[in-house]
Amino acid sequence: MISLWKEVFRPRSQVKRLALLEGQRHQEAQYLAGRHSRTEELIRLIRIFAEFFRGTRALYHIGPAVTVYGSARFNEGHPYYDLGLKVGAALGREGYTVMTGGGPGIMEAANRGAKSVNGKSVGCAIVLPREQKPNRYLDQVVNFYYFFVRKVMLIKYSYAFVILPGGLGTLDEFSEAVTLIQTGKLYDFPVILMGKDYWNGFTHWLDNTIVKNGASTKEELNFIHVSDDPEEVVKIIKKTTDRIGLKLVATKEIV
Repeated sequence: MISLWKEVFRPRSQVKRLALLEGQRHQEAQYLAGRHSRTEELIRLIRIFAEFFRGTRALYHIGPAVTVYGSARFNEGHPYYDLGLKVGAALGREGYTVMTGGGPGIMEAANRGAKSVNGKSVGCAIVLPREQKPNRYLDQVVNFYYFFVRKVMLIKYSYAFVILPGGLGTLDEFSEAVTLIQTGKLYDFPVILMGKDYWNGFTHWLDNTIVKNGASTKEELNFIHVSDDPEEVVKIIKKTTDRIGLKLVATKEIV
């Protein structure tokens, strides 16, 4: 058993070398690829625990956060990138820590917006076979090997979820937050879709397929909002955080 713990909790320099030798970037794929030996399963479960432990320690003092989701593929100059900049700045100015997946695109925009007003900017990055480097607008970044651990961390410390345009990953993160709230596993924090034109077909489908067919009710989805105004987004979030007695310290912009 002692040797097992040594295998999982090696010094950081050894871990970096082992990442190349053992295909560390593929750990989640290996874990999800069916049944393995009991020893291998135990080692991976301990690694997963260690990742939760490391993430919890790293994010414990980040303060009241709002998680901003969105595509990595919309770069500087794109209207959705600009929208990410504006909402990141608005949230940072109000005193919320802006948390993202730590990557490029809209994630970078939200972190950059927060930094532009001297707000706190945090990223929960994922280590992928094709490396996605954390953006340069982060005060703090935590790297994860397991998607499901990262998803928990992005939700656990947040008081609202802002969903900007994105692909299947963004939809997955939206669905995760909504399901946890709908089933009572999470307080009914606001979930806000930004980019009305982009999400128009999706919200129409929610109303005219999901609700219309009785798979959900309109009341169950009351916490979902749609807005393209960053200041309105902040007001929606602040209404909830004020109700639960959360104290914020507004930031001063860098001149």
